[in-house]
Amino acid sequence: MKKILTGISLNLILLSIVSFLTDISSEMILPILPFYIVSLGGGGIAVGLIGGLSDSVASILKVISGFWSDRIGKRKPFVFWGYFSSALAKLFFPFARSWPVLLVLRPIERIGKGLRDAPRDALIASSTSADIRGKVFGFHRAADTLGAVFGAGLAFLLYGFLKLEFRPILLISALLAFLALLPLFFVSEKKNPPPPSTKYSSFSSFRDSLTELPEDFKHYLTIATIFAFANFTYMFFILRAKNFFIQVFTPRLSIIIPVLLYVWYNIFYSLFSLPAGVLSDRIGRKKMLISGYLVYALTCLGFIVSNSLGLFILFFALYGTSYALVEGNQRAYASDFVSEEKRGLALGAFHTVVSLAALPSGIVVGLLWNYDPSLPFLYGSILSLVAVISFLFLK
Repeated sequence: MKKILTGISLNLILLSIVSFLTDISSEMILPILPFYIVSLGGGGIAVGLIGGLSDSVASILKVISGFWSDRIGKRKPFVFWGYFSSALAKLFFPFARSWPVLLVLRPIERIGKGLRDAPRDALIASSTSADIRGKVFGFHRAADTLGAVFGAGLAFLLYGFLKLEFRPILLISALLAFLALLPLFFVSEKKNPPPPSTKYSSFSSFRDSLTELPEDFKHYLTIATIFAFANFTYMFFILRAKNFFIQVFTPRLSIIIPVLLYVWYNIFYSLFSLPAGVLSDRIGRKKMLISGYLVYALTCLGFIVSNSLGLFILFFALYGTSYALVEGNQRAYASDFVSEEKRGLALGAFHTVVSLAALPSGIVVGLLWNYDPSLPFLYGSILSLVAVISFLFLK
């Protein structure tokens, strides 16, 4: 235990608690969101649009917030207001009366994520040395995803046992989001002076800073973007399971089982995030990311052929494992390319390009889903393999 906690700072623990509590709130929403959309009259296109637009609309904030946190030398204000605005937006979810309302509300809620992600990740990266950065990001992702396990499990209990409908669950989720703000008041940060050549930066200095990022980092962003196109919204994985189970179970049970499988996915995501980060410190992040992309490609193929509860259990576990291998290590790898004074910008650029890919990917997958529900998974598998091949050319 002492070895595991080596290099784990108080700031990291506090930020991990915030992510843990926030994910309890968010993951109460996520497993029921596709069913809520359908209940409001939405189909495959609606699911794809809401899943893609929610990240893409707010994505431009990620690079801007990262850039400005570098410029003013402070990360914490961006982190706090990002979490606060997301919590506030969630209060309106239960009152939606049609899916286009969610098409507006969900991106507004994700604006908070766009504001906080890059500064928070830069704050995490600056709290440790490069040789254990994989472990540190893995620790944070593990805490974040453990919250997802509790949140999805709570959604299952409220819907499956207490027989609550979607709207009360969404309201409880919104109230929990405000609880996550409390640990942020205890996060400490030493102000770093802004780079002397870019004090009170203009748009031109912002543009110049982007162009000055290392070429290898830009190559890596291209690969991460290809994988982002492949890594479409989780909601189609849940709907794929629901479409199978509706044939053999009651309508309510055909929702409860996919929610449980989503909990199962998050258990594997949480369980392997920290070991994946530690291993990336030892063998290199490039090898870990290639492994994660390959596991995701296999997972997508598995969802095409799954025709039993046992196969869905297996491939939801692999789905969670692929995220454990990829999510924390992608962020740690983005941090490795740049120095501290440009880390917010680099992580913001990473988050932005990955999020921007979500909208066109969601639209394409929604169209494919309407034509044949197996096609989105073939699409995801092929693009993942393209990302793996592209990685072979990265120094």
